[in-house]
Parts: sequence; C-alpha cells; structure tokens
Amino acid sequence: MSVVTVRNLPEETHRALKLRAAQHGRSTEAEIREILEEAVRPRTRVKIGSELAAFGQSFGGLILMILVIRRRLIRRCSNDRSGYGNVISSHETQRQSRRSNG
Repeated sequence: MSVVTVRNLPEETHRALKLRAAQHGRSTEAEIREILEEAVRPRTRVKIGSELAAFGQSFGGLILMILVIRRRLIRRCSNDRSGYGNVISSHETQRQSRRSNG
C-alpha cells in the first residue's frame, strides 16, 4: 500500500478530523482513508458499463445491434485489401443507386 504524508495541515483541521473519527468510531488515520476513498471513488458513482446496458435495453438492444454491425464492418474491412474507405464508398454507391432506381 502507498503512504501519503500531509504537511502543513492546520491544527483546526486536524482537531476536526480527530472529532469526526471519534464520532465514527475510527482512528484518525482510518477516517482520513475513508474521506479520501469517498472523494475519489464515491459509492454513488456512475458505472458506465451498467448505464450503457440499461440504455441499450431501453431501446430494445439497439446499441447491441449497432456494435454488431460495426464489428462486421471492421471485419469486412480487415479482409478487404482496399481498406475501410472503399467499403464506405461502396456503401454510399449502393445507396445512391437505390435512390436513382427507386
């Protein structure tokens, strides 16, 4: 574990930390660890993976479909010697031809 030293801490702050630690039934050092832990890793933090999953479920898995399509495009591009740009331009050509025929 790492060690952190805090220099020039005002005496008032140190007394307040001691009091707060006593109120929570902890040592001053344990109280400081708790304060720091909560400051940098709050329990109520947004967990991006969970939020994305919930978002995808609210749209019936739309996000998953987009990711699958994207993965297929990337695979197709990696197998295509002409590169990603040509896959996109081929897609655009197909769209334009559908517009002119339809």
